[in-house]
Amino acid sequence: MHEIIQQLDAKREQARLGGGQKRIDAQHKKGKLTARERIELLLDPGTFEEWDMFKEHRCNDFGMNETKIPSDGVVTGYGTVNGRMVFVFSQDFTVFGGALSEAHAEKICKVMDKAMQVGAPVIGLNDSGGARIQEGVAALGGYADVFQRNVMASGVIPQISLIMGPCAGGAVYSPAMTDFIFMVKDSSYMFVTGPEVVKTVTHEEVTAEELGGAVTHTSKSGVADLAFENDVEALLMLRRFINYLPLNNREKPPLRPSPDPADRDDLSLDTLVPDSANKPYDIKELIIKVVDDCDFFELQPDHAKNIVIGFARMEGQTVGIVVNQPMVMAGCLDIKSSIKAGRFVRFCDAFNIPIVTFVDVPGFMPGTAQEYGGIIKHGAKLLYAYAECTVPKITVITRKAYGGAYDVMASKHLRGDVNFAWPTAEIAVMGPKGAVEIIFREEKGDPAKVAAREAEYKAKFANPFVAGARGFIDDVIQPHETRKRICRSLVMLRNKKLENPWRKHGNIPL
Repeated sequence: MHEIIQQLDAKREQARLGGGQKRIDAQHKKGKLTARERIELLLDPGTFEEWDMFKEHRCNDFGMNETKIPSDGVVTGYGTVNGRMVFVFSQDFTVFGGALSEAHAEKICKVMDKAMQVGAPVIGLNDSGGARIQEGVAALGGYADVFQRNVMASGVIPQISLIMGPCAGGAVYSPAMTDFIFMVKDSSYMFVTGPEVVKTVTHEEVTAEELGGAVTHTSKSGVADLAFENDVEALLMLRRFINYLPLNNREKPPLRPSPDPADRDDLSLDTLVPDSANKPYDIKELIIKVVDDCDFFELQPDHAKNIVIGFARMEGQTVGIVVNQPMVMAGCLDIKSSIKAGRFVRFCDAFNIPIVTFVDVPGFMPGTAQEYGGIIKHGAKLLYAYAECTVPKITVITRKAYGGAYDVMASKHLRGDVNFAWPTAEIAVMGPKGAVEIIFREEKGDPAKVAAREAEYKAKFANPFVAGARGFIDDVIQPHETRKRICRSLVMLRNKKLENPWRKHGNIPL
């Protein structure tokens, strides 16, 4: 018996070494952790239960039968993060460059299947050179098996991808279907075709970092949500991020009691909105001053900056925050911001997270670039997301809410539960200047008359009281009491029940 135990220990030790000490040292020299080191940092100490440690590939071509390494390039299992269960797979770059084989894919599929059955998030730590070429179509089939499970798990359990090395070709589509993608600067990249192929086909010369690095995907493409400086920061921030999410779509998000009083006033908010309607202000100041402990976890901060999204807590309860940013493009909605916010709203709705929307939007971005790019269809994504959404929706209009953008931003007409406006709110079809130029175009040559008409229009329409008179606004509130009124509304909506008509699925304007 003693001898058998020793054999088991030896096999375990061999599996833990992955591709060997030399390759582990090479991984460390690049500033990267190994697959198992990453899991140790991510999960609570001593909670990791590993599965399929001894699984090996079944390929005998190209000399592969002579190279079989236990675990086959991916470490899988489950553990806890702050006491809450998660399933995890971590690709091991020291074994065949983390390349995916049929057996490798089977291990990933196993943890995904079990995560759906027990209702726990799946976290993928990606560090792979792609499909294992020696296996050919068997490896491609493995990718497709993973893709199918990504789709089945979507909206059922949270799926998070952390790109910690290369992720190219077919490998990118699994993270693309997960809910959130985080990357590590200078050591991770994602692209469908690499720089060499790009050069051959289009004659463009581009580096891997420029083509698909963390900065590219968090600022230009919007593929990734956040980029971190190194593996350690990425894993620690991921631990913090998971605290905001429920384990599955049948649970509510975790409640984290806070000493921050729910009825706290902030008098500085009374002077946040400038007197001039054309002067910008930083909407993030409002978010920070309203949420618990000034703690806001922003997502995609460097992409489509004219809209701000992220998670926070109100009286301990997780909420999704969606806010127009007047500092960028005056807060206009455009293609990128509509897609960014629309996907976030749909995630919150799928996982029972109430949505708080702060509105200061002068409309949709005009111009040929937007129209040719499909602003009509892309803008409709955000409209569709809010209209379909059944979780509690609380809206606060701080200043401008013009035209169709007023409707889109969680208005009462899209089943907004509680809609507030500050006294500075202007709810109208368009701004006073544009409205007067259309209604009184024959008076354009007389500046005095135009000014008088603008003042008249502003008095009649550019305020919250016309909408209030129709019940489109539930109350006009003082800015300093915003936190208190939102917290009260969330308590009132805690047991809200609203169901959409039965259907297989809607046809969102993709």
